[in-house]
Amino acid sequence: MALLIGTGLIVKIVLLILVFFSVVSWAIIMFKLVQIHRANSESVRFMDFFWKSKRFDAIASQADRFVSSPLTVLFNEGYSELKKVVESDGASDGSALSTDLGGVENVSRALRRATNSEITRLEKYTTFLATTGSTSPFIGLFGTVWGIMTAFEGIGKTGSASLAVVAPGIAEALIATAIGLVAAIPAVMAYNHFQHKIRVLVKEMDNFSTEFLNIVQRNIAGK
Repeated sequence: MALLIGTGLIVKIVLLILVFFSVVSWAIIMFKLVQIHRANSESVRFMDFFWKSKRFDAIASQADRFVSSPLTVLFNEGYSELKKVVESDGASDGSALSTDLGGVENVSRALRRATNSEITRLEKYTTFLATTGSTSPFIGLFGTVWGIMTAFEGIGKTGSASLAVVAPGIAEALIATAIGLVAAIPAVMAYNHFQHKIRVLVKEMDNFSTEFLNIVQRNIAGK
C-alpha cells in the first residue's frame, strides 16, 4: 500500500482505470457463469420434457419451469406464431395448417428472430471482457513507460543512477505492468470460455428449430 500511495498522479490514474476494468470484469464473469450454467442445465431439462410430451399445448403450459433456457424462448415464439397461422386458417382447434400463405415460413422466421434475440442476450457484456483483455495490457504499458520516464527524470535531476534514485520509477512501472496483466488474463480466459459455451447453445438452438419445423411439417403432411 505504501508503494501504491507513493506512485505519481499519472500512474495512480492508470491503476484506477485498471482496477475498474478488473472489478467490472469479475462482476461480469460471475454473472455470466450463473446465466450460462442455468441456460445449459435448463435446456437439457427442457429437451427431455419436450420429447416426453405429446402435445405443444401441454409443453406451453409447463414452459415457465424452464425460464432460463433459450430453447424455451424459441418454443414459445414458434408456438405463438403457429397458433396465429392456425387461427388465420380458420382452424381454432389446431386441426389444420395451410401453407398457402407461407405458414411454415412464418414459424421459421419467428424461430430465427428468437434465436438472434437469445444470442444477443447470451453475448451481452462479453464484449467488455474482450475489451478488457485487449486494452488492459496497453494501459498498463502506458503506466510502465511513464514509470520509466520518472526514473530517468530522477537520474537527470540528481545526476546519479543509484538504486535509491531509480527505484521509485521502476516500481511504478512494474506495478502498472502487473495490474494490467491481472486485469487482462482472467478477462481473456473468461471471454474464450463463454464464447465456447455460447456456440454450443447456438448449435442447440439451431437443432431445436429444425426439429420444431420438422414436427410442424409432418403434422401438415398428415392432415
